[in-house]
Amino acid sequence: MESLAQRAALLRESLQKSQQATDAVVSILGSFDSRLSALDSAMRPIQVRTHAVRTAHENIDRTLRSADVILTQFDRTREAEREIQKGPHENLQGFLDAVDRLRSIERFFSSNRSYRSSDGVLNHVNALLSKALVKMEGEFQNQLSQRSKPMEPDRLFDCLPSTLRPSSESQPEGGKHPSTGSQSENQQNSEAAVYSPPALIEPKFVPLLSKLAQQLVQAGCQQQCSEIYSEARASALESSLKNLGVEKLSKEEVQKMPWEILESKIGNWIHFMRIAVKLLFAGERQLCDQVFECSQSLRDKCFAAITKNSLATLLSFGEAIAMSKRSPEKLFVLLDMYEIMCELQTEIDTIFVGESCSQMRDSALSLTKCLAQTAQKTFSDFEEAVEKDATKNIHTDGTVHPLTSYVINYVKFLFDYQSTLKQLFQEFKKEDGTGSELAAVTMKIMQALQNNLDAKAKQYKDPALMHIFLMNNIHYIVKSVRRSEAKDLLGDDWIQRHRRIVQQNANQYRRIAWSKVLQCLSGQGLTSSGGSGQVGSEGGNSSGASRAAVKERFRSFNVLFEEIYQKQCSWSVPDTELRESLRLAVAEILLPAYRSFIKRFGPLIESSKAPGKYVKHTPEQLELLLGNLFEGKQERA
Repeated sequence: MESLAQRAALLRESLQKSQQATDAVVSILGSFDSRLSALDSAMRPIQVRTHAVRTAHENIDRTLRSADVILTQFDRTREAEREIQKGPHENLQGFLDAVDRLRSIERFFSSNRSYRSSDGVLNHVNALLSKALVKMEGEFQNQLSQRSKPMEPDRLFDCLPSTLRPSSESQPEGGKHPSTGSQSENQQNSEAAVYSPPALIEPKFVPLLSKLAQQLVQAGCQQQCSEIYSEARASALESSLKNLGVEKLSKEEVQKMPWEILESKIGNWIHFMRIAVKLLFAGERQLCDQVFECSQSLRDKCFAAITKNSLATLLSFGEAIAMSKRSPEKLFVLLDMYEIMCELQTEIDTIFVGESCSQMRDSALSLTKCLAQTAQKTFSDFEEAVEKDATKNIHTDGTVHPLTSYVINYVKFLFDYQSTLKQLFQEFKKEDGTGSELAAVTMKIMQALQNNLDAKAKQYKDPALMHIFLMNNIHYIVKSVRRSEAKDLLGDDWIQRHRRIVQQNANQYRRIAWSKVLQCLSGQGLTSSGGSGQVGSEGGNSSGASRAAVKERFRSFNVLFEEIYQKQCSWSVPDTELRESLRLAVAEILLPAYRSFIKRFGPLIESSKAPGKYVKHTPEQLELLLGNLFEGKQERA
């Protein structure tokens, strides 16, 4: 029990000590909290002062940064001003960069009007920009004046396809034009050709001109910029065309020119149109698009102003030709002109794009239609002119008439223009198939020619020569058609029908020219039942014939043959094959009759005095003489 009491006393003592320690800790913690509260109250003013200092520093930094930006703009302004003062001549790119900097500075201060210095800087910058603008206008004009040189003809020819480059022999005024081939060949060459428009200004200068133009446009100087550019380029273009040989001719001057001179000028005009549209106008359009990349409307406006007079000069010549008095020889040059306008029409529509060029497009299209109308009327006139040709000077030898060869050559040339004629026929008749249309027109022309030849043939007083004339001319027509494209168009029936006409005229000639001669070689009327002067049975087939009558027959034959021979040696059958066949046809009827007559009645003459007086030619000699017919020269039998 005592032991237990001691342990209990120790336990109570320990508990008391533990409570005291706990109370001490609580007391200490309470004291620490009081001190922390006091310290916090003491620190609050210091924290406020620290935040204020930090905010002040930040404001100072922002102010310094703004000041630095403003100072930088001032520095940039001073640098730009130095470039502006120097002007663009020495360093164009540097000048343009300076203008860009000034615009950037102007935008900066316009958006930061709160700066006290903004208004003053803006006024200074705008004054510099105005000064720069004046100098840019001058430099733009100066650059264009220096770079816009006329194109020499040789440089233009180098841009043409090789098939269309000029020959060294043919040189029109101011330049050279291509050697002429067939129209179909030229058209094929042109359609397959690739053209390379020349660089009208050296490429390295174009970007600088573009930048100058852009600056002027941005400054609101579109009108001045357009005028400067258009004047310089229009002058260069007109000089290029003048060097090429393009002339400014009034319609009256064109219409008064002799045809020989005018025909040459038309050939040159076709060449000039191709070069102008495909090279010069295309080059001007390309240059306009590059320089005025910043403005589509300005491109079109400038291009129209540059090319207006040059295009008008070219079209005016074409209009003068289309409005001149129609004549058959003009048809082919009209077709040539119509052909080149059709060829260029698509490119004209592409190059002269935009509202500013609408009148120029319309003028080109109007010329194309005018040429088509004139060609169509000339074509119609030709048929009538052929039928009504009143040429009086027929050849006395019955040869091919100039009208025949002219018309045939005319028709042959038509076939070089089949595609063009197809286009022409469609223009007015709205139907396809140039074959049927051209065939119908060709047949009408051929019929008109034949009608005219029939009328001309009646001028011959000798019916035999009339048939020689018709035979020669119809044969020439048939032979020419068979050797040309007209053969397929007119057809075999047409050819066979006209070959029969040739043969009919040959037969008529033979009947009319030699009927009286053949009558002299007939035994009819030479025999009688008796009387003096008769020859007995030894005369064979001449039994009962009168020697006097036989002599008269031989005499008549010799006179008639001499007369016919003299005439027909001067007649002409120019075609060798036809001439030989006609001689053979005469020999086939004359020689057998002559041989028979000599065989039958020759013995009567041989026994008489001077038989050579009556039998002047042997059959062999007669055959040789027939070989001289239709040579177109005088001969004696």
